[in-house]
Amino acid sequence: MTPVVQKLAAFQRAGLLEHLLGLAAEDRRLRFGMLMQDEAIACYVDKIDFSSDKVFGIVGLDLRLIGAAHLALNREAGFAELGLSVNASARGKGHGFALLQRAKLHAVNLGFRTLFMCCLAENKTMVHLAQRAGLKVVVEQGEVDARLRLDATSFGGVALEAVEDQLALMDLFWKQQLQWLPAPVRAA
Repeated sequence: MTPVVQKLAAFQRAGLLEHLLGLAAEDRRLRFGMLMQDEAIACYVDKIDFSSDKVFGIVGLDLRLIGAAHLALNREAGFAELGLSVNASARGKGHGFALLQRAKLHAVNLGFRTLFMCCLAENKTMVHLAQRAGLKVVVEQGEVDARLRLDATSFGGVALEAVEDQLALMDLFWKQQLQWLPAPVRAA
């Protein structure tokens, strides 16, 4: 089953911060390309402009983010840059690929022509993910640049994104309702 990806809004900033702070030190280094202390991550999250950039997330049954993607949109240069992370306990289940595909669809629908990702060359998971998604991967001096020329916006893509937004709302509603059940029922 494909994970359901939510578009996050500014009021969910605290959840994004909690997710990123929950990453192990090595995962933080691989996500950001350098070791990031709590204060630096808090500053990064605080500076995300939810009105111009887009942030996507996958919400677990406990309503906490288990994966997140930040799509930084550079309108002047016409490219979108993607950074993503998935909790260690949720890896290997398609969450990273679902986040990448959702961000890619959104970038296409906004008219961007290039999707860009950068990571450390040792981040084999991200390199594999980029290759699987069709990005052209170039390794240079310990870093990987991955680019994908995006298709033109289509009615089908816009319709697909609208459907995915509705599915995401239903998924979130269901998970919120699940929280009202007694713990033994939720565990069953």
